[in-house]
Amino acid sequence: MSNPFALIGRAATYLALSLAAFVSVFPFVWMVIAATNTSPDIIKGKATPGSALFANIGTFLNSVDLPRVLFNSFFIAGAGTALTLLVSSLAGYGFEMFRSRFREKLFGGLLLMLSIPFAALMIPLFVMMANLKLINTYQAIILPTVAWVFIIFYFRQATKAFPHELRDAARIDGLKEWQIFLYVYMPVMRSTYAAATIIVFMMHWNNYLWPLIVLQTNEMFTLTLAVAALSAGYTPDFGLVMVGAIVATLPTLIIFFLLQRRFVEGMLGAVK
Repeated sequence: MSNPFALIGRAATYLALSLAAFVSVFPFVWMVIAATNTSPDIIKGKATPGSALFANIGTFLNSVDLPRVLFNSFFIAGAGTALTLLVSSLAGYGFEMFRSRFREKLFGGLLLMLSIPFAALMIPLFVMMANLKLINTYQAIILPTVAWVFIIFYFRQATKAFPHELRDAARIDGLKEWQIFLYVYMPVMRSTYAAATIIVFMMHWNNYLWPLIVLQTNEMFTLTLAVAALSAGYTPDFGLVMVGAIVATLPTLIIFFLLQRRFVEGMLGAVK
């Protein structure tokens, strides 16, 4: 006979998980429903599907140069993710694999940089990019994030689980250090790379404040900036904004669902 207290506890657990799932999914569901309604209906709080979806999509396509802003967003997110993963994983690998008397002090100094808010760095970064003649370029967005301290820390912690016997065996076989990193370390740490890819890609894709500062022409705008501009007027069309929000959300959802299993393994520190 089942324990009634165990059944009650299980029911309470499922109820709590169901509520958490509802709270998590509801904003996206409401966004999709709102995209089918007109702006006055959205303001009234209408929570049922309407018939204005295709009209909102047409207005969105007429208001935004979608191919251009998608190219800008994908190029910045793709190139930024690739460079960040390469440089930050190399740094994390080096901090863990190579020993020196100054290693921990240097790493501690890097971690202290996580406590500095981005607002304190915006003006120095802008001045630096202006002196380098990089304002209104892709490089101005990508370069400041190439050596991301959090991802360096993440890779160093994950590298602690890397089997050092593999590195020793590769050295015996005559591989150089860059070959060990490329042909041994990276394949073994693929789950860590998958998790870091999701984190870095979402950061680049959703980045708003820094691109708003350094990108000065509509031709260079990312999708995030283009969608934000739709709601900048005194009477924004919220149906139009919701369509833009859906378009901006879909790529991150696709990336996450493609890598979700690896993401969980990487966050748990799995090494295969």
